[in-house]
Amino acid sequence: MEGKTAMEKAKRIPYGMMNFVAIRKDNYYYVDKTRFIEETEQSNRFFFFFRPRRFGKSLTMSMLRHYYDINAADKFERLYGNLYIGKNPTPGHNRYLVINLNLAVIDAGLGNYRRALHAHCSIEFTSFCRRYAGLLPSYCLENMLEEDGAVKQLDYLYKACADAGLKIYLFIDEYDHFTNHILSDATRLTEYKAETHGTGYLRTFFDTIKSGTE
Repeated sequence: MEGKTAMEKAKRIPYGMMNFVAIRKDNYYYVDKTRFIEETEQSNRFFFFFRPRRFGKSLTMSMLRHYYDINAADKFERLYGNLYIGKNPTPGHNRYLVINLNLAVIDAGLGNYRRALHAHCSIEFTSFCRRYAGLLPSYCLENMLEEDGAVKQLDYLYKACADAGLKIYLFIDEYDHFTNHILSDATRLTEYKAETHGTGYLRTFFDTIKSGTE
């Protein structure tokens, strides 16, 4: 055998991997799920994926993020060229500014989650402004950081992008990670309900996301 040896050419199993780019670059097996992009776009505008653990939810989200990210347009052929969606791309590919939130990093305590949510969102929103600095208004990052907390910062970004004629694709991974920890303690259900109903902060955060879809 010329060139690479059989061992070098053998594909590896991507167990536990969540990075779509690494899988495609580093010779791992990948079960092509890109056909579902076409189907989901035809079915609705908002999607909720739920499967048991280790069923590839985070990997699928990674695949979708790069598919829709306007900054990844130059990588489209390399990442998707021999997959179904590479041969049958939808009009939405690489047309969005992507925000990715992973709530698995949020502290599970009711007394701490607001601070942790603010910190995580501030990091992600700052990264968002820097990644798309060439598309966003020059003052976007500075003005966003002047807003107090995740809710106001997210609201600002939605409006700034809308004013600039830009579309955001928001991904939220592990949305229930810290809430599951809270709900496992029966003594805290009243506190949890206060945060997720009426004017509770977590309810307000998701209401802000909902308002952004307008």
